[in-house]
Amino acid sequence: MPTDRSIQERHAPDSTCFGCGPANDKGLRIRSFPAEDGDGLVCDFVPESHHEAFPGVLNGGIIGTLLDCHSNWTAAHHFMVRDGLEQPPVTVTADFAVKLRRPTPSTGPVHLHAHVVEDSGDRVVVEATLEAGGKLCDTCRGTFVAVKPGHPAYHRW
Repeated sequence: MPTDRSIQERHAPDSTCFGCGPANDKGLRIRSFPAEDGDGLVCDFVPESHHEAFPGVLNGGIIGTLLDCHSNWTAAHHFMVRDGLEQPPVTVTADFAVKLRRPTPSTGPVHLHAHVVEDSGDRVVVEATLEAGGKLCDTCRGTFVAVKPGHPAYHRW
């Protein structure tokens, strides 16, 4: 596990989001970091037994949450870097689709990688993967939008 502060810990330390909020003691508290090759963000997450659909297999809703939150932060990070900002803009999910390709083991860490594949101003399309034990288990493609003042999520970070 990286010892540096994650994107979430640096830019939204008070967030209570179930998937990525550092301040949610009962949440997943994912930690995303820039990929070493500069292509998007990566995250390692260690499931616990209460994240299972049945013994040894990660729940699909947890998989969706991991992919959604990690992809959303990938979008926010992309906007921040693209526009030379000190803080990422607040981004929200417009749509996302998850493909559960094989049962995802819950008996060890899972690795997420997400990167932007389309950029059209205030919205981007992100593709993400979730691997376990070196095998591709799940994929996601979603659209994420930077919101402006007046949007209900605007001040959430």
